[in-house]
Amino acid sequence: MNRARSSLALAKNASPDIYFEDLCYQAQQAAEKAIKAIFISEKITFPYIHDITALLTRLEHGGITVPGEIRKAAVLSIYASQTRYPGIEPPLTEEEYKNAICTAESVIVWAEKIIKSG
Repeated sequence: MNRARSSLALAKNASPDIYFEDLCYQAQQAAEKAIKAIFISEKITFPYIHDITALLTRLEHGGITVPGEIRKAAVLSIYASQTRYPGIEPPLTEEEYKNAICTAESVIVWAEKIIKSG
């Protein structure tokens, strides 16, 4: 969870010199690391992938209930790859950035609850 919180802190470090794409990548990383922390806490083997939908589905197969709000974190997966390559996708907006932060924060809070209850 420390790595997830670290990535979230990086994601929140907006400045005019940092692309929203880079910040959203860190938001995706925060969510991914929080999800993987659940795997570790629950002693469930996880694949080395960045697809949040696949990771959440795997958690469900391991007996973890994933709320609909957390399922929405799947939108962050695109930030793990496509936004890191200029020209593939249009530039991200401030609204997309803010949504990514909010989503990553939700995943971290959810993961912390599961880990504390386990």
